[in-house]
Amino acid sequence: MKLHYSPASPFARKVRVVAIETGREGEIELVDVRPTPVAPDESTVAENPLGKIPCLVTDDAGALYDSRVIAEYLDGRHDRQRLFPAPGPERWTALRRQALGDGIMDAAVLARYETAVRPPELRWDGWTEGQTLKWRRTLDRLEGEAPGLGETVDIGTIALACALGYLDFRFPGDGWREGRPQLAAWFERFARRDSMVRTEPEA
Repeated sequence: MKLHYSPASPFARKVRVVAIETGREGEIELVDVRPTPVAPDESTVAENPLGKIPCLVTDDAGALYDSRVIAEYLDGRHDRQRLFPAPGPERWTALRRQALGDGIMDAAVLARYETAVRPPELRWDGWTEGQTLKWRRTLDRLEGEAPGLGETVDIGTIALACALGYLDFRFPGDGWREGRPQLAAWFERFARRDSMVRTEPEA
């Protein structure tokens, strides 16, 4: 298998964390690409017409995208405890948390593109502020949910941790921990997992 990814992408990090947690990391060749919204990587486009990463090229299922699809595919290829719980309340909780984590990442990546990729004369401050409000509202909600996260390791907590890690990476001055001590304490514990340490992007 080949994974088209960028070390800076939080969605690619989510997939890499899943690969490590499921013991499938050794089966995956990493293909480091650095696409932008206006300059996609041609090798990735050949596999994924959207030109987006992560994109996992498999022998049995062809090219898979996006991170949610890839993560579920990898979770079906191991004999450890599933990261996608069986049908029932735990599954819906995990999927909802994954949606929250992915939503934070979506908003943060869009804000990053606006401030780092778009020409200064075309930047829209209101857009960036709107994206920032999305993740701040979500983090406020998660602060109340943080005590229930416990030691759970599933697709939901992985997505949340990768989202918080991306805020630290791209928006270190945001101060997301302020006023959210329980969420901050949970992330500090989860971030010490081997899968998180090994996939942390370099500044």
